[in-house]
Amino acid sequence: MDTSVLLINAMLYVFLPLWGIAGFADWCCHRATKIEVTSGIQESLMHSLMGIQMGIPILMCLMFEVNVLILLICIITWISHEIVAHWDVRYAAPKREISIWEMHAHTYLGSLPLYMLTSILVINWDEFQSLITLEWAGNMSLIPLENPHGTSSYLPAYLIFMCVVCVFPYIEENLRCLNVYFKKGS
Repeated sequence: MDTSVLLINAMLYVFLPLWGIAGFADWCCHRATKIEVTSGIQESLMHSLMGIQMGIPILMCLMFEVNVLILLICIITWISHEIVAHWDVRYAAPKREISIWEMHAHTYLGSLPLYMLTSILVINWDEFQSLITLEWAGNMSLIPLENPHGTSSYLPAYLIFMCVVCVFPYIEENLRCLNVYFKKGS
């Protein structure tokens, strides 16, 4: 089997699900430490921002051919995610307990995107060389994938999975934090 196919399958069936599970574990830790009355809506919104920052390149790589444009988006969102992750922990640490379980979840939430980005660069080495040599002509458009990664049902199944383990829990966290925020303001 081709190494690229193995790396793609590792991302689809190991890294992406683990990232969602780590996000859910992190949400459970936030709930246990009552984020709504400690660090509040500010931290909760940072969590949502980080999910969006990683969701964009994940969706783009699942829907479009990887080219210079997609690689730029992946790299920029990864860097911005790391900045917000640092800001998040720095903001939250003095306001609430960050348990050992939450620290472990953060390990996965921080390392898995780097592993996926590295895998994407390796799989698309020619495009990466075009990126770093500034040969961007003809590589800056969104080209839908002819054959989806995994199976034709992978993307819908993954989106449902992520809604259950991350999107809905973090919406709930935001609503819980907003409720407390507005009650304090009254």
